[in-house]
Amino acid sequence: MTESMTAFATTQCTDSLLPVVGAGLPVPLVTGATVPYANLDYAASAPALRAVAEHLATALPYYASVHRGAGYASQVSTALLENSRLCIGRFLGSREDDLVVFTRNTTDALNLLAHCVPLGGSVLYLDIEHHANLLPWQRRGDVVLEAAPTLRETLADVEAALAATPTALLAVTGASNVTGQLLPIRELAEIAHRHGARIAVDAAQLAPHRRFSLTESGVDYLALSGHKLYAPYGAGVLVGRRDWLDAAPEYLAGGGAVREVGTTETDWAVGAARHEGGTPNVLGAAALARACEELATVGGAALAAHEDTLRRRLLAGFAELPEVSVLRIWAAEEGADGAVDEADDAIGVVSFTVAGLHAGWVAAYLSAEHGIGVRDGRFCAHPLLAKLGIPGDGAIRASFGVGSTSADVDRLIGALRTLLAEGASWKYELVDGRYAPVDDPRPIPDFAGPRSTVSSPCQAD
Repeated sequence: MTESMTAFATTQCTDSLLPVVGAGLPVPLVTGATVPYANLDYAASAPALRAVAEHLATALPYYASVHRGAGYASQVSTALLENSRLCIGRFLGSREDDLVVFTRNTTDALNLLAHCVPLGGSVLYLDIEHHANLLPWQRRGDVVLEAAPTLRETLADVEAALAATPTALLAVTGASNVTGQLLPIRELAEIAHRHGARIAVDAAQLAPHRRFSLTESGVDYLALSGHKLYAPYGAGVLVGRRDWLDAAPEYLAGGGAVREVGTTETDWAVGAARHEGGTPNVLGAAALARACEELATVGGAALAAHEDTLRRRLLAGFAELPEVSVLRIWAAEEGADGAVDEADDAIGVVSFTVAGLHAGWVAAYLSAEHGIGVRDGRFCAHPLLAKLGIPGDGAIRASFGVGSTSADVDRLIGALRTLLAEGASWKYELVDGRYAPVDDPRPIPDFAGPRSTVSSPCQAD
């Protein structure tokens, strides 16, 4: 560690904010050693908060079908589900008439919203989106807008596009899953409303990292995933204005979404039930609500400061490694008053490349020789990676959250420094499209079954 990094580490040592399941997990290395796992892959799926796991353990004995059961366990589960809905709405600052609709994840929630846009209504979206907020609109034939070289220019282009063409909905990300950069959502909401459009926000990355309020921001719809919000139990939500949701055809035809069924005609429910056909994921909803409650105990300023310290620590370390290049959608701009604009505001997500090395090879090395988990590939954001000039093998992404520490960040910087100075100590080869150690000696626990090498070409988040 250089003198500047040593000074930075001494003055900016950071501990975790909340306890997570798996903290300190011992993982084997190809060298035969065992080290605590350094989880720098929060943006893909965050670990469960310990409070969430404990809540689920308490609730599990009462698990039963909801809404139509007279049994005590069914009554408990029904209360658990509906109170979870209320809790999530409070956490997200929902309005009195907003609906909280349970879905599987952000992708499911945004597909539901696409199903609810009024007939003939056009949607405007950016080319920097995660596939979850790109493919539903692309499939509808909606309008994609290319992000400009600067954030200010991008906002101006959004306004011009909305002024030029009547638009029902502007769909944007709250925080990039590739660069971590935040968009000025309140300002975008004002722009959309000024031109008669509503706004939907993909908050999959925003909600775990920043406090957010639908009421204060003016956002009409918000989608998120529990598995990114420290509740990896298979639930997500679409939250927002009920008129479009009540007027749209039912999203999933089935029991629970109806009031009366005949052999030829059905009277469909309104409200959240209209789009929640079938037995709901009660425990997933409860986990998501408990995560919201626990995150609410951490002040928004403390959460932002924690991640900003870790991000700056990582970027300071990368600055001393010339071979490492950090990805950005927009460069920070300095205005006439000397202030740096919003393009420099970001969550705990940093994607990068290492000159001359395949991203998947680097990720395999970090795991096998240092016990570090990162993500590699194109992060379900193919158009954005192409826009940034990243080849098909993609980039490497480090991401952190409430369970992350300065030691995790230092492990990554040190491992890359060792790689660039000394090379790897093990051989790696492609196996079914992914790099892996040759004759990998690390055992997979019996409960998981045989080691799998299956991978998605999307490298989904």
